[in-house]
Amino acid sequence: MSGFQTYLDNAERKTGTTPRQFLDLAHERGLDRAKAAEVIAWLKTEHGLGHGHAANLAQLITKGPEAMAAKYGEDGVLHLDGIDRR
Repeated sequence: MSGFQTYLDNAERKTGTTPRQFLDLAHERGLDRAKAAEVIAWLKTEHGLGHGHAANLAQLITKGPEAMAAKYGEDGVLHLDGIDRR
């Protein structure tokens, strides 16, 4: 498992929110078009994440799941729908 996926999984364990749910929440707030710093602040403030987890999720949100899967996914795949759904 990639280090990036591990950050996503650990953020889910901490918050109970899957990476896909974070993508949806960010989209609802227009944060998928925001700068990473704004997304990081939102994740830290509203979801209690530390900087590392927030920064990795911010990359996923601002750059998109396809770009991040191509860069960090195993065989081009990231697991975004929850740890229990694998």
